[in-house]
Amino acid sequence: MTATGEDHVTARGGPWWWERRRSAVLDVGLAAVSALECGVEGVPFAWEAGIPVAVGVLFGLAAGSVLLVRRRWPIAVVLVAIAVTPAAMGFLLGIVGLYSLAASDLPRRIIGSLAGMQSVGVLIVMFVRMRQDIARGDVEVGDWLVPFASVTMALGVTAPPVLLGLYVGARRRLMESLRERADSLERELQLLAERAEERAEWARGEERTRIAREMHDVVAHRVSLMVVHAAALQAVARKDPEKAVKNAALVGDMGRQALTELREMLGVLRAGGDAVRPGAEGGSVPLAAVGAAAAAAASRVVVEEPVEGPSLAEIDELVGQSAAAGMVVDLSVEGEYRSYAPEVEATAFRVVQEALTNVHKHAAGAKTYVRVAHRVSEIAMQVENEPPSGVGSSAGLPSGGNGLVGMRERVSALGGVFVSGPTDAGGFRVSAVIPAS
Repeated sequence: MTATGEDHVTARGGPWWWERRRSAVLDVGLAAVSALECGVEGVPFAWEAGIPVAVGVLFGLAAGSVLLVRRRWPIAVVLVAIAVTPAAMGFLLGIVGLYSLAASDLPRRIIGSLAGMQSVGVLIVMFVRMRQDIARGDVEVGDWLVPFASVTMALGVTAPPVLLGLYVGARRRLMESLRERADSLERELQLLAERAEERAEWARGEERTRIAREMHDVVAHRVSLMVVHAAALQAVARKDPEKAVKNAALVGDMGRQALTELREMLGVLRAGGDAVRPGAEGGSVPLAAVGAAAAAAASRVVVEEPVEGPSLAEIDELVGQSAAAGMVVDLSVEGEYRSYAPEVEATAFRVVQEALTNVHKHAAGAKTYVRVAHRVSEIAMQVENEPPSGVGSSAGLPSGGNGLVGMRERVSALGGVFVSGPTDAGGFRVSAVIPAS
């Protein structure tokens, strides 16, 4: 924090009400000079008033020393200056008092009233004294000069210190306002920095989740089919060599496809790390590059024909892969297929893909129904399997519990509805409805 605003106000280094030691020294010096002036002027005042000189001097010293409290009680200083004006003393007291009053934070009506009283007091005293001098014959001037000199003296004594005090007070308040704004801006910047850090952490978490989801979509389906084919190969290796050879070829194709997709991911990740820290070893991999790599690899259904992303037009091929692995799948499509936004088609494809993968994992041999409905403003898909018959081979596929979570996140991100759960017949159903636009 900078030494502004509250920090500036609380950093007091002077005694009593003074914020700085040099301010106290200045006021003590002004009070001493004012007391000396009023004490000297108290001598003629005592002669005119017919009182002892010592009393006049003490009165002048007491009145002049009031300037010591000009910062704390400027109204009291001006009132004392007005009170001693008829005694023809307190010239410095009146000027400094008016300046301190105008520079303070008091309302303008109070400043104007006291300045007016001081000006009227000086005007009357000057007018009376000049008339007395003319009457005694000490001064010979025209009658017009008395009011002119009185008004000039009154304005000359009151106007300059009041205007200067108003300027200094306005400038001080402006500086304080700027300090407060600087402190406020600094606090806002700190708050924004904290919020930016929180948003960055949230974004990193979201990116990690997206990466995990894409990696799951890329690898899980093909590896699940590989495990299913491998289990089938083990079961028919001796009974049906031709089917065993066919299953082995399918396992090989699936493995090559999975390895190619993983290799593409790793290649993009390495390129991303080199782009961020060229020439550095062990550089951190940007999460955005990981997500882009996963999305790019996930969008490849076959190695030979990279496409922008999976689409509903490839549902037949997806169902055919599951059927080739021994699953009994019934596909029905309602409505006329039309092109959707890439993210809509990709999400719909992934929902069906992950649902079929779950059937391979948890309900081997169960008959499965895949339904896709193209509606006016939405697209709906449902994958439902019957209870496991026990005939299919159990491949013992592991499950991390992330498939349904990933599907729900994908559908919810597009404003759709996702529902999953067991059926009354003992099977399992996955349903999703996604807005078409």
